[in-house]
Amino acid sequence: MTQEPAPYEAGLRSLELETSLADLPVEGRFPDWLEGTLLRNGPARFQVGEEPYRHWFDGHAMLHAFTLEAGTVSYRNRFLRSGTHDEAMAEGRIARSEFATDPCRSIFGRVMAVFRPRVTDNANINVARLARDFVALTETPLPIRFDPESLETLGHVEWADELRGDITTAHPHVDPASGILYSYLTHFSRTSTYRLWALEPGSRSRRELASLPVDRPAYMHSFAMTGRHLVLSEFPLVVNPLEMALRDRPFIENYRWEPERGTLYQVFDRKTGEHRATCRGPACFAFHHVNAFDDPDTGEVVLDLAAWDDARIIDQLYLKRLRRASPELVAAEPRRLRLDLTAGTVRTRTLSTHRMELPRIAPGLEGRRHRYVWATGNRVPGHFTDELVKLDSDTGEVRTWHEPGCHPGEPVVVRPPASAPSGDGAGGNGSDLSGGTGSDGNGGTGSDGNGGTGSDGTGGGRGGNDRPDSRAEDAGVVLSVVLDARSESSFLLVLDAASLEERARARVPHAVPLGFHGQFFGRAGSAPRG
Repeated sequence: MTQEPAPYEAGLRSLELETSLADLPVEGRFPDWLEGTLLRNGPARFQVGEEPYRHWFDGHAMLHAFTLEAGTVSYRNRFLRSGTHDEAMAEGRIARSEFATDPCRSIFGRVMAVFRPRVTDNANINVARLARDFVALTETPLPIRFDPESLETLGHVEWADELRGDITTAHPHVDPASGILYSYLTHFSRTSTYRLWALEPGSRSRRELASLPVDRPAYMHSFAMTGRHLVLSEFPLVVNPLEMALRDRPFIENYRWEPERGTLYQVFDRKTGEHRATCRGPACFAFHHVNAFDDPDTGEVVLDLAAWDDARIIDQLYLKRLRRASPELVAAEPRRLRLDLTAGTVRTRTLSTHRMELPRIAPGLEGRRHRYVWATGNRVPGHFTDELVKLDSDTGEVRTWHEPGCHPGEPVVVRPPASAPSGDGAGGNGSDLSGGTGSDGNGGTGSDGNGGTGSDGTGGGRGGNDRPDSRAEDAGVVLSVVLDARSESSFLLVLDAASLEERARARVPHAVPLGFHGQFFGRAGSAPRG
């Protein structure tokens, strides 16, 4: 019996087309101040020859660029020519192991892989600025440079240091004030190590801040930064590196859920690298940290997560399951954790019963106290994302944007030029494409305070020249690439960041595969924010 496909199945098909499109058809009106490029990253080829990839996280990376200028929108997409991509295309088969796909399943293949290891550089998760380079990122420490205008692949980043590791994060943090970039490496060995590092603006020499030995490293997709601290969240999804060395299964399938370990939050001083505390909380799992900040009154580290009670979500994102009409996905909930660095304890509360993932905050507030969170959500429990959500973390109030048959991607918040949230000296919308420092239809629904429908979908919202109060944390707009399952096409959606009312959309004639993360880079930007 043939199973009915998921309504968003068009977003999980391979897209072989590489194209450049000028002047996309626009509904509504873009703000006059909104100029720059939204760069998005995600998988776009889910099969090579007769060999399919097994997991959503495995597909070949494709970059997408939406450039906004004078009220018009252009679009360009290109595959990232990684070593993984080029070898697979040359050999007509999957050539390197991915997150959940291993081409070396025979005994011979595993033995040969020991002598000729080929680590994937399929950087399909995120984009960022490193020194003067635009880079695509994944969880192996092999960032790939690309041209932000042509999207041409330029090669791997060549570090000017000897820092080594096997696994990293595609979510580095940038201090809004100093421009210093922070990240970490996990080095697998008999005694494995977490290594935190910092990168000064313009430099390619990473400075090791701290190292922490660990017997069974945790799978950590992201980490947290405050004004004073860096936090590694060791969820109890852990691996024995010696077992992994046998290479008898794909990367993630070597990890085991051990809830009795609880979750360990390793807190480090951001300036000195001193290991300040290990705080133990209940077992949970998360891909994404929302934000973190220091509470000056209590001395606690406050950390927000889009969290699950366990790690089942990884299994639920295998393509065979995800392509079902009813994939039965467990959605994440927004949680606030308070880490007591003296007692080593964790207090947790749920910020809202409204489920959400792919969270973003206002640019310039990274590591500082925030109020609002923008994210994707799903109205039907167990289904794929079908709405955008704005959460007031102080009151728990939720606003939503929803349109039947549409599946939005990660919301990216863009603030008006020269603006900053009240109380913060930082501002800007991202890096400058010219060299500054440093997720789809007709009609539409807007939002009300209860998550209901609001605007009439005709591109309402404020007009082009008006400028929101730049001092407000939720000033500006939200950008999302949306899959329209009805027409099997996609569009760039622009919403008012405060009300989530639609302002404009620009349609692409094909379905953009469901991707992961992106950043907006202004035409006259400053250091990377958020």
